[in-house]
Amino acid sequence: MSEHYSERDLQREITELETKSATAARLFDIRRIIGGLFVVYGVIVTIAGFTASDADIDKAQGVNINLWTGLGMLILGLLFLLWLKLRPTAPPPPDVLPDEREE
Repeated sequence: MSEHYSERDLQREITELETKSATAARLFDIRRIIGGLFVVYGVIVTIAGFTASDADIDKAQGVNINLWTGLGMLILGLLFLLWLKLRPTAPPPPDVLPDEREE
């Protein structure tokens, strides 16, 4: 038995899919991914900087490069996440179905 969709059913289904797509786009916002990765790697590199030996610091001409790089990565990652929090992705405007227009 074949199912016949009315124009209204088709529009409703399209609207639902657009809403789900917008939710997925906000969930996988590139700022969240980049910020999260920089924070995770920043923590790892910062820990490596705190546990650096004197020989490692001497190789870098007296600079604890892991510590400074890790802190920089942490700051950058937190800035990305702050940007995401302050300027979230705007939801798409609701579409009016042709049969539901107000006159």
